[in-house]
Amino acid sequence: MASPSNASNSVPGYKIWGVDGVIYGPVELPTLVAWVKDERVTAPTWVYTTHDDRWHKASELSELALFFGGSRASRTAPRGDGSTSSAPAAGGSPSSAAHLKPGCLRRVKILADLSDAQLERFVSFMEIEEARQWAEIVKQGDHGDAMYLVLEGELRVRMMISGKESILVTLGPGEFFGEISLFDHGPRSADVVANLPSTLLKISARNFDRLRADAPELAALFLFAIARTLTARIRADNKRYRDSVNFARAAGR
Repeated sequence: MASPSNASNSVPGYKIWGVDGVIYGPVELPTLVAWVKDERVTAPTWVYTTHDDRWHKASELSELALFFGGSRASRTAPRGDGSTSSAPAAGGSPSSAAHLKPGCLRRVKILADLSDAQLERFVSFMEIEEARQWAEIVKQGDHGDAMYLVLEGELRVRMMISGKESILVTLGPGEFFGEISLFDHGPRSADVVANLPSTLLKISARNFDRLRADAPELAALFLFAIARTLTARIRADNKRYRDSVNFARAAGR
């Protein structure tokens, strides 16, 4: 795909920098508006406008002002050559998640089967937390008191062994971590660090207790979705262990 800086200004429309790092378009305004309504394009999404040969956050475009009340945290801004440059991220303290729309929440796999009404109620128990790049979200050994759902960005789960980092898994939009702390409030088993500026949905142990008390049927659906995902992880881990044992036995013959 040609880089935006080489795009002809005679072609009207917009290009969108997707969360997967792919540039989509050009598309015309009606298509862009449809993507905003479907929440494929959100306030911090980078949009390239062919008429002025520049990248803007979607929330900064006057033609989309009707849909966004203001921009959220800055993201990694794409340059014309397809590479990225770091933009400052807001961050730190959690804020209310009440304004989030159901379509945005369905990026999280364990919430995908909930109805709009259920999601609107569920989000009242959540908080949004913006994480700067390289920020440590949780630290191994610290007391755990919250679970996190990843809306945007990328994080790594790591353990420090003999002073060296060992990466256990990389998490992207739609995944979650910290769920064990909702049940035992015990120490964190690993660090979680933001590889990129990230937007997280946080449910504290206190709010989870409120959810169980105020909306037990919703809590049951949420727990079932977590259990289903954890079951899939355990099956995958068992298969990896079985394959490694078979490989070791075959190599020892």
